[in-house]
Amino acid sequence: MRSTCPSQAALSPPHPAASPVASAAPAGAWRLLLAGAGLLAGLAASAQTAPPYPVTEGQRAVAQQTAQTGIPESELAANAPDQYRVKPGDTLWDIAGMFLRSPWRWPELWGMNLQDIRNPHLIYPGQTLYLERIGGRARLSARLGGAPGGEPPTVRVSPRTRAESLADSLLPTLKPHLIEPFLAEPVVIDENFLAQAPRLVGVADTRVLITRGDRAYVRSSGGPPLAEPAPGTPPARYRIFRSATALVDPASGALLGYEAQYVGRAVLVHGESVQTVLRDGKELQEIVPASVDITGAKEEMRVGDRLLPEPPRQFPNYVPRAPEVPIDNARVVSIYGSAVASAAQNQVVSINKGSADGIAPGHVLALLSEGARILDASQPGERTRIKLPDERNGVLMVFRTFDRVSYGLILQIREGVKVGDRLVSPR
Repeated sequence: MRSTCPSQAALSPPHPAASPVASAAPAGAWRLLLAGAGLLAGLAASAQTAPPYPVTEGQRAVAQQTAQTGIPESELAANAPDQYRVKPGDTLWDIAGMFLRSPWRWPELWGMNLQDIRNPHLIYPGQTLYLERIGGRARLSARLGGAPGGEPPTVRVSPRTRAESLADSLLPTLKPHLIEPFLAEPVVIDENFLAQAPRLVGVADTRVLITRGDRAYVRSSGGPPLAEPAPGTPPARYRIFRSATALVDPASGALLGYEAQYVGRAVLVHGESVQTVLRDGKELQEIVPASVDITGAKEEMRVGDRLLPEPPRQFPNYVPRAPEVPIDNARVVSIYGSAVASAAQNQVVSINKGSADGIAPGHVLALLSEGARILDASQPGERTRIKLPDERNGVLMVFRTFDRVSYGLILQIREGVKVGDRLVSPR
C-alpha cells in the first residue's frame, strides 16, 4: 500500500504487503521529494523484501560511475525531454529509450538517478524525472534542481490519511502482452521425447478436427498411463503440441533441436483404464483411453497431437542488458509460428545460441542486415566482386532460453528480419 499522509510514512512507506492503513501524523511542514522520490527511497530501504530482480556487479559499477560523472550529452536520445512524469502503462524500456540513444543501456539511466532511485526495478507511476545538461554532461534526477546536495522544495500540507495499492503498480520492463503468450508456447525438445508423450486418439463422433469445448480421448505412448486424479486434488492440466519441426543452424547446418508447435490446452477428466468385455462368449481386456476436455485452442487440433504437462504460469520482469559474454556470430534460425519470409517488430524469432553459449533472458542483441554483394566497377578494366558491410537493422531481446536455442522479441527494426540474419552484442 502507498500512504500519502505527510508523516514519516510518506518518506518510508510500508511494503505493498503491509497494512492497508497508515496513521496520520501531527500537522506541520514537511520537506517532501517531488512526485514520489521519497517513496522510492523508502522502498529501496526495504530492498530485502522487494522482488529479487538481478543487478550484476558490472551494471552496479557502471551506475556508480555515471552517478559521479553523468553521461556525455551525445549519448542522449535526440529528442530527450527536459522532464517526464511516469505514467501507468510505461515500461523500463520506454523510459530508457526516451532519454538514451540505446534503451538497453539501463545502468546509465539508473546511474544518472542513483541518489533517488536506489533500486532501478522499483519505479512507480507518478514520479517526475528531470534531465539536466551541464558542461556537456547530463544527469537525470527525481528532484527539481537535482544536483547532489540540492534542497528539495518545502511543501506545507495538512495531516490526512490516504492509501492506495502498490501491488500492481511496479513498472514492467516490457509490455507483458508481447511476451506472456510465448512463455509456455515454444518448446525445444528431443524428437523422441515428444514421440513418447500421450497422444490424442479421437473424439466421440467422426470429426477429424478438435477444438475448444470438445471432449477428446488420449492414450499414453510408452510412458506411464494418464492416472485418475486423486480425490480432493486439482485435475492435471496439459498443453497440446503438434509434431516437432527440426531447428537447423543456418551457418553450420547442425541440428539444434526440435521445436514443438503449441496448438491448445486440455484438462484431464478421467484416467486411462482397462475394461473387461464379453465378445463371442469370451472375456477380453480392452484399453479405455483417458478423457480430456479441451479448454483452449490456438488452432484446431487433430489425432496424433501430443500432450505435455502444463508448466506453472510465469511473470518475469526482464532486465535488458548486453550479454556478459561477447556474441559476434549468432544467427536467426526461424520465425516463430509464421510462414512469412521476414519478421517484423514485436514478432518472435529463434536464434542459434542458448544457455550453453552464455545467453540468458533479458540479453539484448543487435540485428544486422547482410551487406549486398556487388561488382566494383569504379576502376576502368576492373570488375572485382565485393561484399558491402553488414548494417545494424534493429535490436532483439531474449526472453526464453534452451540449451542451444533461444527465443527473442524484436523490439526495434528498420526492415524485415530473415532466417540467417546475424546478431551481435550491441555497442
